[in-house]
Amino acid sequence: VQLQASGGGLVQAGGSLRLSCAVSGLTFGNSAIAWFRQAPGKEREGVACIVSDNDDTVYSDSVKGRFTISRDNAKNTVFLQMNSLKPEDTAVYYCAAERGLILGYWRDSSQYDYWGQGTQVTVSS
Repeated sequence: VQLQASGGGLVQAGGSLRLSCAVSGLTFGNSAIAWFRQAPGKEREGVACIVSDNDDTVYSDSVKGRFTISRDNAKNTVFLQMNSLKPEDTAVYYCAAERGLILGYWRDSSQYDYWGQGTQVTVSS
């Protein structure tokens, strides 16, 4: 299983970015894909998760209403659309995947067996 995250960059506060996570070697149908982020000196934080079998989505309170997670089954890719970005959104963003994840545990990074390499998002004020 491989996950390839991309789409990060430098953007001004209030701007938008769309991250992509290309997944290979994993059947989308019974998997959960999540985005985490980690800022310098901080713990890794769950941002959003999508469960592939029913398209349920969950978000952290800090991004709810600004970020949207979605997937394209034909391309085996999960997206994170980030709008109204704030300086505090600055972090390395990682995508992660797990088969049969119980959604209630989506924030627990230890639940995920597969991780992408991370993509840097920097929001300037």
